[in-house]
Amino acid sequence: MSAPLLLWVVLLRWASGGGFIRAGRTWQHCTDLRPLDVLSEAVPAGALARGMRVLQVQGLRGLQLSASRPRALAFPASRLFIHCDRFPEEFSIIVTLRALRRPAKRNEYIFTLMVEESPGVLVGLRYAPDKLHFMFWSQERAGGWQSRVTFHNVSLSDSRWHTLVLAVSGQSFSLTVDCSVPKDVVVETPFPASLSVRRASFYLGNRRRRKGVFTGLLRQLVLLPGADATPRMCHGLNFKVATLSVPSVLQDVPAKAVSNEVLKYPYETDMKVTLGARPRCSKQEKAQFWFNASRRGLYLCNGSTWLSMLEVQPRLDYVEEHQKLVTNSETMGVEVFSIPRLGLFAAMANRLTPPGSAIYRWTDGKFVHYQNIPTHQAQSWKYFTIGKKIFLAVANFEQNERGQEFSVIFKWSRRKAKFLAYQRISTHSARDWEAFVIQGEAFLAVVNHREGNNHNIDSVIYRWNPRTGLFETNQTIPTSGAYDWEFFTIGPYSFLAVANTFNGTSTRIYSHIYIWLRGSFQLFQSILTFGAADWEVFHIGDRVFLAVANSHSYDSGMPAPSNFYAINSSIYELNITAQMFVKFQDLLTYSALDWEFFSVGDDSFLVVANSFDGFTFSVNSIIYRWQGYEGFVAAHQLPTVGCRDWEAFHTAEGSFLLYSSAKEPLSKVLKLKTT
Repeated sequence: MSAPLLLWVVLLRWASGGGFIRAGRTWQHCTDLRPLDVLSEAVPAGALARGMRVLQVQGLRGLQLSASRPRALAFPASRLFIHCDRFPEEFSIIVTLRALRRPAKRNEYIFTLMVEESPGVLVGLRYAPDKLHFMFWSQERAGGWQSRVTFHNVSLSDSRWHTLVLAVSGQSFSLTVDCSVPKDVVVETPFPASLSVRRASFYLGNRRRRKGVFTGLLRQLVLLPGADATPRMCHGLNFKVATLSVPSVLQDVPAKAVSNEVLKYPYETDMKVTLGARPRCSKQEKAQFWFNASRRGLYLCNGSTWLSMLEVQPRLDYVEEHQKLVTNSETMGVEVFSIPRLGLFAAMANRLTPPGSAIYRWTDGKFVHYQNIPTHQAQSWKYFTIGKKIFLAVANFEQNERGQEFSVIFKWSRRKAKFLAYQRISTHSARDWEAFVIQGEAFLAVVNHREGNNHNIDSVIYRWNPRTGLFETNQTIPTSGAYDWEFFTIGPYSFLAVANTFNGTSTRIYSHIYIWLRGSFQLFQSILTFGAADWEVFHIGDRVFLAVANSHSYDSGMPAPSNFYAINSSIYELNITAQMFVKFQDLLTYSALDWEFFSVGDDSFLVVANSFDGFTFSVNSIIYRWQGYEGFVAAHQLPTVGCRDWEAFHTAEGSFLLYSSAKEPLSKVLKLKTT
């Protein structure tokens, strides 16, 4: 017979369904190598079988199986193996489940495949709290016997969702849990090449009896013949709930009712409502609720953010004095921060060297003295973290007792529960620190105000060296009597704004905004300012604003104004088309030294630190309310004395403002009263 004719005969026999002869037996695909959704096959079309309930937990739905009717949770294997009655020789089993915490010796079945008249398990999965067993019926000996492959150190009983991929090929068995590193096992007894499933049935969550019934939730149970399903499953972000095929009753959106009919698939949910401080919202908390008692609001987690379901939005009514905080000396700046599990703190930058600066802890609704730290005419504090490390950097304006001029970074000691000196950095009349992260790297920038009588000096940006655990010089930027750094991001871009105050002859000078490009900050925009003391960046909706606090207008070459200190401070808005900040609004201020942005409900506010009007330090600082088209409009006048800094913060007791005075050893906590 010629070769073409022989090939034609072979192809004709294959096309007619005769199969190939291999080792004395005929072989053909039983399932066309398509995914076989075992769980969907067990759910009747249009309704749930008796002994099944749909529950929603952690944002996902699963089937809960009843132990009272194990045979009701079964169906013939012939409904899946429609072309022949043999189990695939190579295959993967994909399972998504949520197993409850159980006693150490308790075993539960995920599924079994059993012949009616036999107690043996042809194929099955069983788990204990720290291991998983794959069972199959070996036919190497007469009559066959039960074989078992055990995967150790598999933790499933934690009441969380997990996705398992079990790949089987001959003597090799591989288990992947949540797309982690596979556990591979090679055994002497291979999975049978021809395992008959004639007159066999699949049993969900049991072994055809009440003992060992699965008590958790099943979301996915799929048999994929002929392939390792791990690459197919492990390509997304949320590996624990990766899906190949899920019954329609368990999909994210339930079937909608027609007219006034009930849902096609009713389901239950273990609704959990969290009280207290704002909890995290992630995939694990999806569909959970949080009740905010202080705001009288109910929120739903959508997997990433808390969505308001029912909320009474508070509105600022008035401001009242909450606490008079006596400080070590006049306070040049204040930093409010939180330490995990310890709560809220406030660091005061006090002027006098002895006794230095103080840290206060929020206790029973008020700030209480917690720790003294030696400083030298401290100007400001900056709190920041690197990994699990907690730091607090102080900007010292004067030299120490030895004539050395250092600013100091303190590190939180968990053992001693206080801040300890960690690194000293040489500075020159430092005014401010700014901490930020760019592309995963930590930076710390210091504002050097002057060196002797020279105000035109370099300020320095330091980069954290994880190998040495220290900050090292990364870049210097020329500044003029600078007071403040402000770091912010817009989309993928990072910016750093410096408030230049005095160049030796004039306060009418340019302050600069820098952008991070190719590993360093480069000039982005220059804005004319008048003794700039602070920048404050804030967002209202999609709009980005930048406010400058102008402290005074002085120029040795110009005629003196009637009042050096009554001067406009300005708010700039980012113009995307022009790719620059443009002036949005001028506000009359009196030697403004700080801006602080805060929100109450849906309303946005700016409070300015007015320090001196040319005659007295007893000047009203102003809270401005955002009025949309009108811009910011004065809403509240707050009596202050030499106001230097504002900090807004929130606690369980409500919302507060804290201001520091540079002219008296007294700071005040003000409570925002809402309706």
